[in-house]
Amino acid sequence: FAVLPMEVLLYIFRWVVSSDLDLRSLEQLSLVCRGFYICARDPEIWHQVCLKIWGRSCNKLVPYNSWREMFLERPRVRFDGVYISKTKYIRQGEQSLDGFYRAWHQVEYYRYLRFFPDGQVMMLTTPEDPPSIIPRLRNKNTRTDAILLGHYRLSQETDNQTKVFAVIMKKKEEKPVDYHKYRYFRRVPAQEADHSFHVGLQLCSSGRQKFNKLVWIHHSCHITYKSTGETAVTTFDIDKMYTPLFFTRVKSFTAISEKPL
Repeated sequence: FAVLPMEVLLYIFRWVVSSDLDLRSLEQLSLVCRGFYICARDPEIWHQVCLKIWGRSCNKLVPYNSWREMFLERPRVRFDGVYISKTKYIRQGEQSLDGFYRAWHQVEYYRYLRFFPDGQVMMLTTPEDPPSIIPRLRNKNTRTDAILLGHYRLSQETDNQTKVFAVIMKKKEEKPVDYHKYRYFRRVPAQEADHSFHVGLQLCSSGRQKFNKLVWIHHSCHITYKSTGETAVTTFDIDKMYTPLFFTRVKSFTAISEKPL
């Protein structure tokens, strides 16, 4: 490595960071020797990382002293894992045949949010526990039909609160049923419509970890009918069913580099 040009070394370091912005591996690489430490602190690498996350809104360093400090201190969503929330509630069941008792059921389900550096986000609501679901969230080409895929943006409010707004929809649209192929089925087919969900979350820090908590502030469903172009909006009440999402790091998400920074 000592005889390699600096440009080649920096290109290798860009592969370590990769398109998934694996800055943890970059920091571990900087511990090898003094030369690697200098390469890992290259301002251009950290500047490109900040541009990937915040875009044009990070043209100025103020009030930070370096691009690395901006990455560490400025609120952002994390990419090396998944945000998870667990919700439990009690549901009343049907009454027994003799009428002496009524069953109660404990319902438990999870919400998963996975953010990507290119501005895309995946959301999944399922009763399956994290060990069985997290491997499916490795990339955006997963075959799980229940996953919602969309885009997100960060918003810095005047009260110094960072919020995440996302618009997500079903990855694969369900094809409408062809009623004409049924000879004796005379029902008017349902109108074709696009369903999208608008999500608003507040980014917080809890404990010793930074930016590891997302609190619900908005959730609504937008149905746009293709025939008329009209949009119907249904806003959901943010109650105790919308538990906060906490970040969990997943090592396998950054185990393979697909392309350099």
